Amino acid sequence: MHNGTVYRWNRPIYDCADGGYHLRLENRVLPAGPSIVDVLADAAFYYGLVHALARSERPLWTQMTFDAAEENLHAAARDGLEARLYWPEVGWVGPRELVLRRLLPLAEEGLADYGVAAEVRDRYLGVIEARCLAGRNGATWQREAVAARERAGERRRAALRGMMRDYLVLMHEGEPVHTWEQ
Repeated sequence: MHNGTVYRWNRPIYDCADGGYHLRLENRVLPAGPSIVDVLADAAFYYGLVHALARSERPLWTQMTFDAAEENLHAAARDGLEARLYWPEVGWVGPRELVLRRLLPLAEEGLADYGVAAEVRDRYLGVIEARCLAGRNGATWQREAVAARERAGERRRAALRGMMRDYLVLMHEGEPVHTWEQ
């Protein structure tokens, strides 16, 4: 019942601990990253950005309608890096341009305000920047890898299995996904 009232990445949990009961909401905003460094980069970007937006003089939700935010969600889910998103004071923009020009500086500001060291901010936000410049994230890598195998003559099932084998090897090597080759 509760999962029908919130987006599925918010999950209510009723649990008992230390002899008492509690209710919490798990917020699962971070995607499963292809590598640990990708997950850490996503976390740095997300938490820095949310902190900066929450502390801004004029909150984002006062600058954009819910309908516009909902359309952004659907467009991003449907079209990924090729989506067109609405952003206040910018208008319609692609996600890569939005991240590079607006969101990365805000995330940097938020992390700095948290006291995150400059070299740590640069390391992880640099991964987000490089993904945008390369146009490659985990989903695009997977699609490209399968398509390349199919172009080379593999049937769909074999291409999917081969992509997954490569993914597992590359994931354990620990390099960010934008550096992975096909």
